[in-house]
Amino acid sequence: MTSILVVCTGNVCRSPIAESLLRVALEARLAAEAPDVASAGTMGWVGSGADPSSVVAAAELGVDISGHRAREVSDEDVARSTLILAMAPEHARAFDGEARGRTFTLKELVRLLEALTEGASGQLLSERVAAADRLRADGFAGDPRDEGIMDPLGMPLDAFRAVAAELDGWCSRLTVGLFGHAEAPATTGTSWS
Repeated sequence: MTSILVVCTGNVCRSPIAESLLRVALEARLAAEAPDVASAGTMGWVGSGADPSSVVAAAELGVDISGHRAREVSDEDVARSTLILAMAPEHARAFDGEARGRTFTLKELVRLLEALTEGASGQLLSERVAAADRLRADGFAGDPRDEGIMDPLGMPLDAFRAVAAELDGWCSRLTVGLFGHAEAPATTGTSWS
């Protein structure tokens, strides 16, 4: 089974929101074929709930993270993940060796996938990740000044709302970049006017 791991620092603000938004988007697009999505922190505040402002901001976008409990990323998480999505460059740098080729910031991966010339339709998640890594290795610059999602910890609720809205947009683009556009429903040829 393929899986996606979303990583931030404490696993109480950005990554729980991104995990839930991405899961919803992937399940809407792929139904039972959607990859598993989980989140963790590089310095996870193990056992802590999501920040209350994250819970509110996520709920306003239709996802419930009230039951989330923070955890620290484990070697097992890394080993079983087809894709590791970092919320900021410092989180991506936490992974090296074999995991580096499947670790990207969210924004970096979206930009790489959107720059690929071949389409996503029919490709496995691992194939899309490998193609993005090859493009990155070929020198695709992306936008190195804008690779991270701001950490709203300690900020007012409006900052959490802004982060959640930003994550929602990037997760939607990621879903399309990984799996292509959803096919339009078949038409019957009948016109109902």
